[in-house]
Amino acid sequence: MDDNLHSPQRLLIELRIEHADLDDLIDRHLIATPADDLVLRRLKKRRLALRDRIAQLENALEPPEPA
Repeated sequence: MDDNLHSPQRLLIELRIEHADLDDLIDRHLIATPADDLVLRRLKKRRLALRDRIAQLENALEPPEPA
């Protein structure tokens, strides 16, 4: 049962949730005035890093397509 807590599929789900949370936070931050550009850039950079990590995990979990 402990293996399921640390599975790549579980990590992928957690990363997708964190990415969605960052999307929401960025959207709310854009509405707020005055917008803090530094905070916004950091949030977007983190979101991009998460998207890259998600893509890496998806590629590792999906079997390659036959040629």
